This record gives sequence, C-alpha cells and structure tokens, in this order.
Amino acid sequence: MTKHEIARQIAGKRGIEKEVVLDIVEELMRIVKHKVAAGETVYLRGFGCFAPRLRKAKIGRDISRGTFVEIPEHVEPDFKPYPDFKKLLYRK
Repeated sequence: MTKHEIARQIAGKRGIEKEVVLDIVEELMRIVKHKVAAGETVYLRGFGCFAPRLRKAKIGRDISRGTFVEIPEHVEPDFKPYPDFKKLLYRK
C-alpha cells in the first residue's frame, strides 16, 4: 500500500479531498522524521512508537571482497509496534 492509496481510502471514508489528506499524511511523516532525528520518541497510541536507536560500533564483512570492515557507531530509526497492533499480526 502506498501513501496515495492510504490518502484515497481516508478521503473516500471521510468525504475529504484526496490532496488535503495526502498533505496531512506527508506532514505527519515529516514531523515524525524530524522529531526522531532530533533524538525524540514519537508515540502513536494503539499503533506504536518511533525512536532513535544507538547501534554500537562493530566489525562486519564485505562478502564480495572477503575482507573485514569497521562499522562505526551510529543512530538509526526504530519502530516498536504496540501490543494491540502485534495481536492483529499473530491472530489465527
């Protein structure tokens, strides 16, 4: 599913123009990206939380050359789904 498909579904359900919904979705994503990049955690109740995660330095392998490379410490985005969200995935 793409952003445009999400916007189309919301627009159809709520009777709002698709372009307005798409702008809102884009703004939500922009806010989440900027807050996580600034070191903050964004909590969306019932969905999950986006947070920065520190990855320690480690030694990796370049399998095409067969050499070892040092991967420096870095921060990457992390998503943790809320329990209600997880339950949807594990339903049988």
